Amino acid sequence: MNKKRIISGSLFICILLATLLVLCMQPAGAKDYIPLPYEYTENYYNTYGEPALYSSVVGDTELSRGETAQINIVLANRGIFKGVKADKDVGSSEVLHQLSLTELEYETKRTTAQGVKTTLISNTEFIEVDPATSSQTLEEVVPGQLPDPLTFTLTVSNNAPAGTYMLELPVEYEYQSDVRMTTDEVAQLGLSTDHANYYKNANTTMQIPVIVEPEARFEVSEVSGDLEVGQSNVINVTYTNIGELPAKDAVARVIVMKPLSSENTVKSLGTLQPGESRTISFEIGSSDSAVEKIYGLDSEIRYIDDDEETAFSENMKVDINVRMPDRQFNITAIALAGLVIMGLVLIIKNIRKNGSNNKIKNNEEDKYD
Repeated sequence: MNKKRIISGSLFICILLATLLVLCMQPAGAKDYIPLPYEYTENYYNTYGEPALYSSVVGDTELSRGETAQINIVLANRGIFKGVKADKDVGSSEVLHQLSLTELEYETKRTTAQGVKTTLISNTEFIEVDPATSSQTLEEVVPGQLPDPLTFTLTVSNNAPAGTYMLELPVEYEYQSDVRMTTDEVAQLGLSTDHANYYKNANTTMQIPVIVEPEARFEVSEVSGDLEVGQSNVINVTYTNIGELPAKDAVARVIVMKPLSSENTVKSLGTLQPGESRTISFEIGSSDSAVEKIYGLDSEIRYIDDDEETAFSENMKVDINVRMPDRQFNITAIALAGLVIMGLVLIIKNIRKNGSNNKIKNNEEDKYD
């Protein structure tokens, strides 16, 4: 009998030391203690129910191409406390009855999700979740109470096709699966709690819809016509609507800067249906100070969108090839050739003149001889 008491006392001491050790090692916000073995607790009720988490997005999830925006997600807990079943008869004991009621009060918290961790994941290259905001945590989500929204930052690619993209929101949490009241033996060890909590881990994955709005989009599909230094010429620019919606009353504009110039930089395109192209002409001039290279002119389109509002396209480049005129090379060559010929003529004349002078001199010397 004494041997059993010694073993039992040693086991209590081991449990106490292990509990104190875990308490010292646990970070702030962790559970107050490790769960005690069932033999040092009493269970008066078995209860049923668990958290049921759902997500909803606060605000608009319709985004435009190239847009960086924040979306706010609220987690709601619809967990229901489903029932109670007595596990131990308390008889006529007022003390045990009070303990059972206290346990039942603790048990009602089993539908609260605790230590909630979320991560928003995009499985498409067209939508990027900012890594700095991709992971969010909540201390708890209580049924019937809405916590603060989780805020994530998204960036939509300029090349994203219109449509609905489903982002994934894995959620991990734990909940109280059981509560048992501690016995007097555990209280004698110095633990300041009257009950022990037991937890289960749970997880679920939610779908978050993000809509990329259809719109008219444009590209410069072709540029024809060269420009010579010091001259002007007609440059033909073809614009194509590569979007999903028509652009009504579209007007194209190019921004021309020195050494290029133009008197009319705005041209009407009319209405461009999706996939439709239209070519317009700009009269572009080049100053004598221009160099031979490709100049990129900025261009944009103003149009009426599907909501009958004025909209603007993204900036597009109109590449114009400026080259030296062919005649400049010919004039230079002719000038050089003329100089060479004039030089040759002068040399020949000089040679002939020197020859004539030498002949006259020789004749005069012959006379004196």
